Amino acid sequence: GDPLRAKFIADTFLTDVVQFNNVRNMFGYTGNYKGKKVSVMGSGMGMASIGIYSYELYAFYGVNDIIRIGSAGSYDKDVKVYDVILAKDAWSESSYAKAQNGFEGDVIEPSAELNAEIMATAARIGTTVKETRIHSSDVFYRAKFDIYKEIHADHGCACVEMESFALFANAKVLNKRAACVLTISDSLVTHEATSSEERQNAFTKMMELVLENIK
Repeated sequence: GDPLRAKFIADTFLTDVVQFNNVRNMFGYTGNYKGKKVSVMGSGMGMASIGIYSYELYAFYGVNDIIRIGSAGSYDKDVKVYDVILAKDAWSESSYAKAQNGFEGDVIEPSAELNAEIMATAARIGTTVKETRIHSSDVFYRAKFDIYKEIHADHGCACVEMESFALFANAKVLNKRAACVLTISDSLVTHEATSSEERQNAFTKMMELVLENIK
């Protein structure tokens, strides 16, 4: 999501870094992590934005795997601030997939193979990860705040973000792999929250998990 998070990852974890994109300040970098080549890039906020960037990376630049990392808000009292979440699937009210390819369902899965690899990596490095359904929302400021309780109860969503449904839709259409790893930045239940600086810089456990997963 946040282009400054991409910059932080490049500055903190990668060597021999080359910036490959700064158009619209959507920073993208390629470098090496423990001898493995990796690219990190912002996607912007919302499904329309990640829908464009992920489609172009998959379709025009030969990318096969995209793992979204980002922040999420908890819908569940047992999902705490700083918990690391792996999306089992994404439920959404969004019309993105219907408009893009005619898909009329409201749940889209990531790559099961990629998810299994991430869970295996988490076990290897000792990172606790909760694999669960997430809510991909088109709206950040809802008129009815407490509707999250209905979404949690009716659809089993443990947390909310704003991009993964579109990413997973593009991956399905283009026969590519996608996954989403999130860190809980705030709780709609307890009203705990992290600062924007913490969201940019402090979610290193999630970042290291995804980098360690690179083959």
